[in-house]
Amino acid sequence: MTTRSDRALVVGCGGTLGFAWTTAVLDSLAAEWAPASADLLIGTSAGAEAVAMLGAGIRPAAILGALTRSAEADPVVAAHARYVPGRRPPVPFPWLPAAGLVAAGVRGEVDLLAGLAGALPRGRGDATWLRRLGDSLASREGWVRHPATWLMATDPRGRRVAFGAPGAPSARLGDALAASWAIPGWFPPVEIGGTRYLDGGVVSPTSADLVLGHDVAEVVVIAPMSSEGGAPARGATRLERLLRTAMTRRVDGEVRRLRAVGVRVVRIEPGAEDLAAMGANFMDPRHRERVLAVARETAPRRVARAFERDGTTA
Repeated sequence: MTTRSDRALVVGCGGTLGFAWTTAVLDSLAAEWAPASADLLIGTSAGAEAVAMLGAGIRPAAILGALTRSAEADPVVAAHARYVPGRRPPVPFPWLPAAGLVAAGVRGEVDLLAGLAGALPRGRGDATWLRRLGDSLASREGWVRHPATWLMATDPRGRRVAFGAPGAPSARLGDALAASWAIPGWFPPVEIGGTRYLDGGVVSPTSADLVLGHDVAEVVVIAPMSSEGGAPARGATRLERLLRTAMTRRVDGEVRRLRAVGVRVVRIEPGAEDLAAMGANFMDPRHRERVLAVARETAPRRVARAFERDGTTA
C-alpha cells in the first residue's frame, strides 16, 4: 500500500486586494513551513502571480516586503507592484469573446456564474504588467524553477487548463499569467496555441480538486474569494457577497471531494476584519495599504487556527 506524503499549496483568485491579503498569509505560513517547498503549486488569477513568484524562488517575506516597501522587498516584485489595473475596467468592446460559456451553462457543463461570465463583452484591460512579470521570473527553460507550478485558466467551453502541468499546452510564463488573469469584461482573452483563454476563476476560484489522482496527502488552500460559513454585509458589499457566496459554494464542493478520499485540507480564508478592510471592490487599489495592515495582524492567528482545526501542524 502506498503512503501519500506530498503536500500541495493552492492559492485562489482575489484581484488586487486578494493578492495583498495573500502575501500576508504566505508570510505567516512561512514562519512554520516554506510554502515553496510544497510538491505542487496551483494558482488562479492573482493566485497565479503568487505561486509564480514562489516557484521562481522568491521568499514570502520578500513578496510582502515589495508591497509594504520594506528593506526585504524583492526588486522584481517591487517593480511589478507599482502597477495595478485600477478599480474599474475600461469601457469594453461591444462583442462577446466567450459566448461558448453561455452555451456550456445552458447545457449544464458549467454553473450559472460561469455561464453569465460568457455574456460579458471583450475587455480592454492591458495585461502588459503580467507579461513583464513572467519575463522577469522565467528561467532559461521559459517557466519557473519549481518543477510543478500550475497556472489555471479557462478555455472557451469552460474547461480548466493548468498551464505548466503535464500535457497542458505550451505557454510562455507571461502569457499564462495574463490568461489566468483574463477577467471577462475587464481583460481580453489570451491566445495560446490557437485557443483563447479566460481567467481561471471563471470556473473555480481555486481548482483545488485538480490534485485528485496525484497522490497528495495534504492540500493547503488559500482562498481570498471564499468565506466558509458566510460573511455578513451591508450596503454595496452585498453585491460582493453574492459573488463570494457563489465562489464559496465551489470551494466547498472541491474540499468535500478531497476529504472524501482522505486528503487533509487546510483552508485559509479572510475573516470579518479582512473583508471590512477590502470593502465592496476587490480591485480597488486605494484599500491595499489598509488590507495589508489588517492582514499582517490577522494572518498569524488565522493560519494557526486553520492548521489546528484540521488537526495538523505546519
